[in-house]
Amino acid sequence: MSDETLLMFDPISNPDDTRLVRGLGLPQAIALNVANMVGIGPFVTIPLFIAAMNGPQALIAWVIAAVLVICDGLVWSELGAALPGSGGTYHFLREIFGKSSSGWGRLLPFLFVWQFLVSGTMEIASGYTGAMPYVAYVWPNLAATLSAWRVPGGTSSLAAVCCLVVTWLLSRRIDVVGWLGIVFGIGTLITVLTIIVAGLLHFDAALLTFPPDAFEITPTWVRGLGAAMLIAIYDYFGYYNICHLGEEVRDPGRTIPRAVIGSVVLVAAVYLIMNLSIIAVVPWQEAMKSKEIASLFMETLFGRRVAVMFTGLILWTALACMFAITLGYSRIPYAAALNGDFFPAFGRVHKTKRYPAVSLWTLGGLTAVFCFLPLQLVIEAAVTVRILVQFVAQIIGLHVLRTTRPEVVLPFRMWLYPLPSLLALGGWLFVLGTRADLLWMVFGVLASGVAVFFFFLWRRVL
Repeated sequence: MSDETLLMFDPISNPDDTRLVRGLGLPQAIALNVANMVGIGPFVTIPLFIAAMNGPQALIAWVIAAVLVICDGLVWSELGAALPGSGGTYHFLREIFGKSSSGWGRLLPFLFVWQFLVSGTMEIASGYTGAMPYVAYVWPNLAATLSAWRVPGGTSSLAAVCCLVVTWLLSRRIDVVGWLGIVFGIGTLITVLTIIVAGLLHFDAALLTFPPDAFEITPTWVRGLGAAMLIAIYDYFGYYNICHLGEEVRDPGRTIPRAVIGSVVLVAAVYLIMNLSIIAVVPWQEAMKSKEIASLFMETLFGRRVAVMFTGLILWTALACMFAITLGYSRIPYAAALNGDFFPAFGRVHKTKRYPAVSLWTLGGLTAVFCFLPLQLVIEAAVTVRILVQFVAQIIGLHVLRTTRPEVVLPFRMWLYPLPSLLALGGWLFVLGTRADLLWMVFGVLASGVAVFFFFLWRRVL
């Protein structure tokens, strides 16, 4: 193994060098993506997902969301292969729009990082908050115990502490973190495969019933479809995680597209089978009211003792997800700070372990704060707040790159261009349009970002 694989930085030969070296190969890239995508998400959101359309017809939204994610994954793949670098969307937007000498081109990359401090940390917080009912399943008296110990916030405080512990685990060199990602990813696959195998062996097709109006297309049905798609998209989040670590990837022109597309196809198939396996054992009317659906599934089949032991695997999966997503997301403000597009403190790295300390711990702190918000609000906000400045903006950016930057080499080209990107654009706008109740948050975050940019950073980027 080369020195580049082992070192994130080389502080001895060049103490001023803050560049990240490329040390993550395809196995680590896929493991980090899958751990991020699976994690605790489906074990938390399956009840919310079914309730959004009041029945198993919500699986339609799952399939549509999978198509949307695959199309969007092709956008990420082309951009990630052509413009590998730390920060994912931030890096793409800066390379495409941020070269303007007037400074206006720097506004969009800044707004992405700004909204990400809200949407990204809310996404992470949802994992910790969603895991708490599973902790309470193992320890039924948990809430009473925390109250007796006079712990303010109860399980929300416990979720916040877990967040800080994971942040501490990530305070390591990138080679150690990469192999930890594989270990966590293996645990995740074991958990999911256990549910799938158990569900298929006890599959009861008679439970797959539909309410009378399941396929009657009305305005309410369309809004329900949008709500279910939002939840499904949330569960798919993470297919792009490796793009946030572009400078730490070996042969990014090949590794990034393979990791993105491979993880999307794998997880889409796994999700669909797992959802069917669960609601073919636990009636959907009961499943959509449960807060610990995976534990209920195992208890229905094998009793509480086995379910409690299996819940330990679920919590391991949650830890894997939070580990992977926090790792990738910590590189976004870091990369922006190094380029002068965000507050300079976020570019600081640990003197010996050479990880982006300020960026990582700021994300950990904000995530801990959001652990005290309601779970469904956190999930919905995590998706909607980022749609305009992340997904829509980089789809437009890809077309700008292709038409105005012929000097940029494209190691990977989207299949059937531009159809997948246009389908992705339509899908994102549909989801946003069905959640008009959250537009105040979307535009509030963006407006505050514009104000901060002009007040603190405008003179410096001119």
